[in-house]
Amino acid sequence: MGKNLAETINKITRDHIFKNNGYVVGQCLSAVGWVQNTVPNIKKNIVELPMTETAGAGFAVGMAIANARPIFILRFQSFLWLNSSPLIMHAAKTKELFNYSSPIFIRAIASEGFGSGPLHTNCYHSPFAHMPGMPICAPMTPNEYKSIWNNFMKNNDPLLVSEHRRSYKSSIEFKNLVHHRSKISFFAISATRFNIELAQSKLKKIGVDVDIFHLVWLKPFKIKKEYIESLNKTRIGIVLDSSYEICSISENIACSLMLKTNAKVYVQGMKDFSPGTSQKLENMTPTSQQIFDFAAKLLNKR
Repeated sequence: MGKNLAETINKITRDHIFKNNGYVVGQCLSAVGWVQNTVPNIKKNIVELPMTETAGAGFAVGMAIANARPIFILRFQSFLWLNSSPLIMHAAKTKELFNYSSPIFIRAIASEGFGSGPLHTNCYHSPFAHMPGMPICAPMTPNEYKSIWNNFMKNNDPLLVSEHRRSYKSSIEFKNLVHHRSKISFFAISATRFNIELAQSKLKKIGVDVDIFHLVWLKPFKIKKEYIESLNKTRIGIVLDSSYEICSISENIACSLMLKTNAKVYVQGMKDFSPGTSQKLENMTPTSQQIFDFAAKLLNKR
């Protein structure tokens, strides 16, 4: 096993600081083990702000305009709402409206469970896809992260990186799964990619083979030939996500896939309610059992 994702992000960040004179800006970066060991424990070019500070996004966008290519870190992805104005009202628009770029690497970290409650939890990449000029990706593996970082460094666009804490200790690399006789096609985003593996094993035990596609780039989303071939074979698809189902990227992807195929494509993600702090009130990434139950229900209908 190679380096896990946290170690990979840490090395990318360290190299960016010392080789590119890059900057890191974020809230409480030294807390909780330097953001789960994804930020190097150094002083050079690290701008640490209080958790209550919302001006940091503006500082980071200013650095981006000056071509410092900052990494802007939000320890809780829910804080995207509080920091969004400079990101979507300026960084996303500068190239189109003013002909200059704002290359800012936005690390928005999703978390869930453990009594996190309604304000410090969940995954919110979907609302920000509505803004032109803001590409969005959700890497969950070391090689995926290296790839999206290289993409960022080769381009002058801002990039919203939807991370998930569950991925940091993982060093696995996901591979798509395709069977000749599959009965359902899964398109997995964010932390659902970990749960679909176990759900697939449960479905196989009842004689159901499935196709699994791991999605990293959410915007732009490119429909690949193998997606179309899989759905034309199975006629049923499910887009899985750690974000809310309603008005989501996953719904947009499902619609795009349906328009290109003869399949019905459904969505499974967080339900439409704010999570509470007790376990029974949690609203999280669909579990492997929930994915299994939903797939079995769709197959029984057919």
